[in-house]
Amino acid sequence: MAIQPIRLFGDPVLRTPADPVVDFDKELRKLVKDLTDTMMDAPGAGLAAPQIGVGLRVFTYYIDEQLGHLINPDLDLSDDLDEEGEEGCLSFPGLSFPTPRAIRAVAKGFDMHGEPITLEGTDLMARCFQHETDHLDGVLFIDRMDPKQRKLAMKAVREAEWSGLSAPAVKFSPHATNGRAV
Repeated sequence: MAIQPIRLFGDPVLRTPADPVVDFDKELRKLVKDLTDTMMDAPGAGLAAPQIGVGLRVFTYYIDEQLGHLINPDLDLSDDLDEEGEEGCLSFPGLSFPTPRAIRAVAKGFDMHGEPITLEGTDLMARCFQHETDHLDGVLFIDRMDPKQRKLAMKAVREAEWSGLSAPAVKFSPHATNGRAV
């Protein structure tokens, strides 16, 4: 098992768009394993490569006992109205906030062997796909909030015990997503 330190809000890697994966090799399979091990240890519902300091378009997820990963994701969001739900992030340990997301998402990409895959999700799974793909684009869940909610979230971040720390490994406190941060 190779648990990696999770980068916290304020680390520039979280705001940097990740590069597409071009080599589906042993190093990529190790990255997927490291992401999975780190996500499960945290525990989290999803984890993107930039959250462990790797600027590649890879994320893992664990929702409703479904464990998986997606490489070079491309999202197709439903035309359904956005649903506001509690959302947390392993890069914002212990915090969760109402965040609007599409109710349904289709994510297309590749597995670690370069085989194309299509994943469909609703509710928490759709939220996870959107949250993790945002990480790969350098977008954080606080960016999706309305201005009033974002102001409250930033106040909570400034008051958080971890605020201003570099990048220690963190444990996530349980919240509305069954104790797992997305």
